[in-house]
Amino acid sequence: MVTGADGFIGSHLTEELVRRGHDVRAFVYYNSFNSWGWLDTFPRQIRDQLDVFAGDIRDPHGVRQAMQGCDVVFHLAALIAIPYSYHSPDTYVDTNVKGTLNVVQAARELGVEKVIHTSTSEVYGTAKFVPITENHPLQGQSPYSASKIGADQIAMSFYQSFDTPVAIIRPFNTYGPRQSARAIIPAVITQIASGKRQIQLGALHPTRDFNFIKDTVRGFIAVAESDSSVGEVINIGSNYEISIGETVRLIADVMGTEVEIVTDPVRLRPEKSEVERLWADNTKAKRLLGWEPVYGGRDGLRRGLQETVEWFMNPENLNRYKADFYNI
Repeated sequence: MVTGADGFIGSHLTEELVRRGHDVRAFVYYNSFNSWGWLDTFPRQIRDQLDVFAGDIRDPHGVRQAMQGCDVVFHLAALIAIPYSYHSPDTYVDTNVKGTLNVVQAARELGVEKVIHTSTSEVYGTAKFVPITENHPLQGQSPYSASKIGADQIAMSFYQSFDTPVAIIRPFNTYGPRQSARAIIPAVITQIASGKRQIQLGALHPTRDFNFIKDTVRGFIAVAESDSSVGEVINIGSNYEISIGETVRLIADVMGTEVEIVTDPVRLRPEKSEVERLWADNTKAKRLLGWEPVYGGRDGLRRGLQETVEWFMNPENLNRYKADFYNI
């Protein structure tokens, strides 16, 4: 089962699992429109193979029902937007912390073979040393990151207390087709693709370690397939650091244009909340999983951006985005 299967990373993971021949139950967020998020865009031959369960990760009874008969659970369902967490932190605790508790509690009761819990590089906060290993201190610099730290600890506590087979994957800044425009790369691409040459952004100096979606998905599957990942936290990152400003210039170059960057105060994080530097040490992933990025380094980032831009430039895809609005 994949929770959050209707979202960005979850939909790519779900699609790849089906293509690899697995029986997949896709846990999507219930809504009255009967929307399955990105799953609705799948080719029929993929969509028809899915067992879709519409529910709410905050509901322990629904989560337990959905997990019955599942051998492996990929838990991705979460609230992830950092700005939204500033004014609605309570929903992050309910969704991210209690939602994770529901998953591992059900896994314990049902005897699930493995739970892969999704963390985030945001739990590290601004790097105290680089590259960032899994032993780096955790810093809750936003309600979002604090909720993910709590979720990680809940998940690992079930391994420590009850031997629930939990592995924690910690992706760094994943990007690619289908990503929400709340993230920097699609925010830039959609503005340029909509004809804008004045790009509104927040801070440009922070650095990130961008990981292409195909590499992230391979990381999830590698964690699931490796017996040595149980009880471990594993970074999935490209081991390449680049500033937001340089990333914007690289995107513009890939799209064959020049842009002017305008700072939008609304998009700036509170000073102490901004994560200034992220750079992944992926040594552990290589050692335990045999995983390493195919889209690593600057050349890999450029290739990933080219594939991402190509997807967004399809009018059918671009029309799903509101480039004129700041998506928090």
